[in-house]
Amino acid sequence: MIEWRLRTEDVARIRFAFSPLWELVFSLVALRVPAASSLHLPWIRATRPLVAQLDLSEVFAIAQVVPWGVADFITPSPTEPQADFATEIAALRRTDPNRVLVDIADLPEELPADVVDRIRADPVAATERIADTLQAYWDVAMAPHWPRTLRLLEADVLWRTHQLAAGGLQALFEDLHDTVVLDGDRLRAADPYDWSGELSGRGLMLVPYAMGWPQVRKMTGRVKPGDAGGPYEPYGPLLAYPVRGIATLWETAPPPPPDALAALIGRTRATILTTLAEPATTTTLARRMELTPGAVSQHLSVLHSSGLVSRARVTRTVLYRRTARGDALFE
Repeated sequence: MIEWRLRTEDVARIRFAFSPLWELVFSLVALRVPAASSLHLPWIRATRPLVAQLDLSEVFAIAQVVPWGVADFITPSPTEPQADFATEIAALRRTDPNRVLVDIADLPEELPADVVDRIRADPVAATERIADTLQAYWDVAMAPHWPRTLRLLEADVLWRTHQLAAGGLQALFEDLHDTVVLDGDRLRAADPYDWSGELSGRGLMLVPYAMGWPQVRKMTGRVKPGDAGGPYEPYGPLLAYPVRGIATLWETAPPPPPDALAALIGRTRATILTTLAEPATTTTLARRMELTPGAVSQHLSVLHSSGLVSRARVTRTVLYRRTARGDALFE
C-alpha cells in the first residue's frame, strides 16, 4: 500500500501531465500480452503486421508485464504538462548510464540474461539503441493515433478539473480508480510495495494514460541507490491512471441517440449530444460521425447557444461537453 499524506501546499501543487513516451512503452505491453489489454484489440490487430519487421526483442524485455515490471528509465516522469515525443526521446538518449544500470537491476530476475549482459556491457550504447528502436516503433505504431489519444487525455483533464472545482479534492479522486482512495488528508493506493510518508510540499503529478489501461502506476519519490553515482532521486510523487472514456478510443461510430430526442432536435444534433457524454473536439466528432468539421461546428454552435453544450480550451484544443441542461434530456 502506498500512502501519501497531503498538506495544504501539496493540494495546491496537484497538476496534470501527459507523456507520449509512456503511451508508447505501455503499448508494447498491450502488444505483447493482448489478453490483458482487451480494449486495445482493434489497435493490436492493425499494428502487428506494421511492426513485424522491427526487432523489438530488447524493448519487449525491459517492458515486461509483471505488474509494472518496466525499466523506469524508459518511462521517466513527465517534465512538462504536454511534452511531444521528440522532446521525450531526446531526453531518454541523455539518460545517466548509472541510472540505466540501477533500473535494469530492479527488474525481475527472469529478464533474459543476454539482454542484461548487453546493457550492462555498454549502457550508453544500449540507451541509444533502445531509443532508436522506440523511435522506429513510434513512427509506425503510435504516431498515426497520437492525435486521437491526446484528445482523450485532454478530455479527461477537463473533466477532472471540473470535478475539482465543483466538489473539491474528494470529487477529483473518487472515480480515479477503484484502488485509489482519499481518506481525509491521506491518499492511499493499492500496491505490492509498502510506503507511507509526507509529500512535503512537492505536490502530486497526475498522469492519465490510455495504453496502460487498466493498471495504475505509482511513484513515491523515494531515494534509489546508484551503483556508482551515489543516491539520487529521479522521481517525484506521481500517480498514473487509466483515462476516462477509454472504451471510445478505437470506436468508429457514435452510439445512436434516443428516438424521441432525435425527433425533437434532429438526428444529427441528437447524435452529437449523445456522443458528448464524454468531452470531444470538433475533429473527433466529425471523424466519428463521418461529417465535415464545418458541418459539426455549425451544429455545435446551435447546441452551445441553446445551453446544451459548453466549450473549454485545454492547452491547444477546444473541447465540447454536455451541460447539465443537456444531460437532463437523457433522463
